Amino acid sequence: MNYNAPDLTLHPPRSARVKLGGFVVLPRMIDKCRATLVGTNGEYHYDCPLDRRFLRFAGITAEAFKAEVAAGKGDGELLAWIESGSTTKPSEWEIEQWSAFQSARIVTDVETRDFYNGLHKAVGEKREDIGTWFELLDLDDYVSYGGKA
Repeated sequence: MNYNAPDLTLHPPRSARVKLGGFVVLPRMIDKCRATLVGTNGEYHYDCPLDRRFLRFAGITAEAFKAEVAAGKGDGELLAWIESGSTTKPSEWEIEQWSAFQSARIVTDVETRDFYNGLHKAVGEKREDIGTWFELLDLDDYVSYGGKA
């Protein structure tokens, strides 16, 4: 497996729960961006709504981040770039709280609930333990690559 150019047609990106510098979502977004740059992103989309939540909170743009990834930076280098270039400069405490909130986030509006329920039904109709976005993403990744819900 080439982590600098992951093939997301063969395996999913890292879970949204995985942290880098305390940030959830960031390692997954890195994987999707790297795969997008080499055309192996499959059905995964860089700069999706989840990525945009992170980008807004971190105070960076999708285009600038993509350019840093394209420069071949490793995870640690990307984190250092975010920390130095952020317009919002979140503190450790803010990062911890944001990450905890994102990990436990549920659907709150009716329109999004329809989408969430449709995806939930498609990948794990009988899984009554799925309630958060991260749980659904993990289940979708698992089922998409041959796992049984």
